[in-house]
Amino acid sequence: MFEGRITSAADRRRAWRDSLFVDHSIFRLIWTNLSTVVPGKVWRCNHPTPARLRSLQRRLGLKTLVNLRGHRKCGSDALSRRASARLGLEHLDMAFESRGAPHRDRILRFAEMYKGLTFPMLMHCKSGADRAGLASGLVLMFEGGTADDALNQLHWRFGHFNRSRTGILDAFFLRFKAEAEGRISFMDWVRDEYDEDRLRADYKAGKLSSFVNDRVLRRE
Repeated sequence: MFEGRITSAADRRRAWRDSLFVDHSIFRLIWTNLSTVVPGKVWRCNHPTPARLRSLQRRLGLKTLVNLRGHRKCGSDALSRRASARLGLEHLDMAFESRGAPHRDRILRFAEMYKGLTFPMLMHCKSGADRAGLASGLVLMFEGGTADDALNQLHWRFGHFNRSRTGILDAFFLRFKAEAEGRISFMDWVRDEYDEDRLRADYKAGKLSSFVNDRVLRRE
């Protein structure tokens, strides 16, 4: 595992080996999972390679990159941080889970972060499926969207499996829809009523879907 910063050509080669073969970015060389969340303002994708990040900055006018994986000791992380610095992008970490009930404090922190972002902005996790789906759904809620708008960001077309353990992300938005939509705002519900422990206890994942997602595809 690559654990350091890139300060030499040898470091860069080690980072690329780790990224390609340990973090599976060899698949992301051709598969981008890029999609628009808010036209002209917010996009989502899987972990971009440096070349793709350069291309997207030119094409979309990107100002900010939000890393939904959090700061990690891996080649992909080191390469994207280095590329962001060279391109003049603001690089921000906003770690989310993909298989647990979304944490209230992280949602509130993301909401505050979103208010101060410089747009256009690109968000990424590893595959662009689960955490990117959650964050994209949250962005749409911040922008005044509905639970159904958010749920459309958690879709099989992005590689999201709602019957596996990652389906708890769908359950989060479905709970808001059932309990509070049309009665109070999403952020008021998150702040005052959302019970992540109860959501975690109530949610039951499908065993086969979880096995495929966790053991076969080995998703984070």
